Order: sequence, then C-alpha cells, then structure tokens
Amino acid sequence: MGLAKRIIPCLDVYDGVVVKGIRFSNLKKIGDPAELAVEYMNQLADEIVFLDISATPKGRETMVEVVKKTAENLFIPLTVGGGVRTIEDFGKLLRAGADKVSINTAAVRDRSLVRRASRIFGSQCVVVAVDAKRIGGRWEVYVNAGTEPTGLDVIEWIRTCEQEGAGEILLTSIDADGTRSGYDIELLQAARMAVDIPIIASGGAGSLQHVYEALTTGGADAALLASLLHYRQYSVIEIKKWLAEKGVEVRF
Repeated sequence: MGLAKRIIPCLDVYDGVVVKGIRFSNLKKIGDPAELAVEYMNQLADEIVFLDISATPKGRETMVEVVKKTAENLFIPLTVGGGVRTIEDFGKLLRAGADKVSINTAAVRDRSLVRRASRIFGSQCVVVAVDAKRIGGRWEVYVNAGTEPTGLDVIEWIRTCEQEGAGEILLTSIDADGTRSGYDIELLQAARMAVDIPIIASGGAGSLQHVYEALTTGGADAALLASLLHYRQYSVIEIKKWLAEKGVEVRF
C-alpha cells in the first residue's frame, strides 16, 4: 500500500474574502476563509490551501490576520501562498499559524529563496507552486499569477526546486485552470517522472473522474479542488468515498 492520496480544498482569498475565478479572472465571492476552512476540515479534507490573490500590501496584512483566525480552529495542515517574497514573509505566516508556505514568482526571481527557506524552516514547510502553460510539446513556467512567461522549462524547474530543498510541488495547468475540463494528465505524468517529492495536481477538476485520473494515471499525490467544492457539487467526504470505491487509498 502506498501513502494515502490527499484531497485539498483551495481557497483563493482576496482582501480577506474567498473568491473563485476562471483562468485567473472573473472573480465571484464565495465566503469567509476561516469558516470555509473549518467546514472543509469537518468534511474530512486532508489539508487546506489559502492563496492570497489580492496582491496589495493591505491584502498581505489582512492575510496574516486571516491565517491567525483560521489556525485557532483548524486541526489539519494549512498552506498559505500568494505574494510571499522573503524569508521574513515565511516567518510571519508560519508564526501566524500556517504549517507550510507556498512560493511561486519569488522562487523564480530569487533562486536562493527555496534553499534558504528549507534550511531555516525545514523542507516540509516549503511548497513551490508552478504555473505551467503548454507551448508545443513542452510546458513553460509562468509567473505573476500566470501572466508572465519566464522561458523556464517546467520539468527542469521542478527538478531544480527539489534539489534546492522544496518539500512539495503545487502544479497548476494554466490551460486547464477553472475550465472544469480535467487536469493536464501528461503534465502530471512528466512531473511525476522527474521528481520524488509529492506533487499536488491543480487546475481543471470538473468531475470525480478527473480527480481519479489525476491521482492514478497522473500519479499525483494530492488533488487541489475549488469549483467542485465551493459550488457544493460534492463534499470532500463524497469525493473520498467515491475514490475509495474505485480502489484509491484515502484517509477517513
């Protein structure tokens, strides 16, 4: 038996409110982050991810308060990302109650950040989020919320991140994000072949079958979910029961 596969609700937080968009735009309000996090924990979510998408200094301060408030009542791991640029940002969020910190643009801008953060806080605290866009037969790393190409090859980049001490890769397909047409399985497979650290599949879940494919054919260790959960299509428990019936090992 391998390790149990994880189901991780993702809450995009904009100035203290959870929102949902499609391909990173057209945001709709969903609710209060602390309340939703506890609701998903009670549905047996394995972890929670908060992504601060407000991109303003005001939003940053709000986020630290949101993390504090959430951590008081949350008893599963909480990962927080969005706008994290420095070791100080890592420290702030971890002290506020986050268990892991996710970095994306900053990891590309400052190649030493992953290494330094993993040395100071431990690699289990360092998640590198990678936004991947398909360009011909390969994938390119995009930064700045999926708007800016870097020229970096996704598979080479995640190898580098693993070598520098990242504990996990949160891999989002920009092409699939919010479309609910399924994860990019080829991308997941290529990533799985390249690194040994856990891979969280993100972007495109529209059905239970999609989640199953990401965790089996795609080889992902966890599935990040937003639309399926926020619009009450399924609860985490329903998703896990369905996966268990299909032979996927999950935690209850």
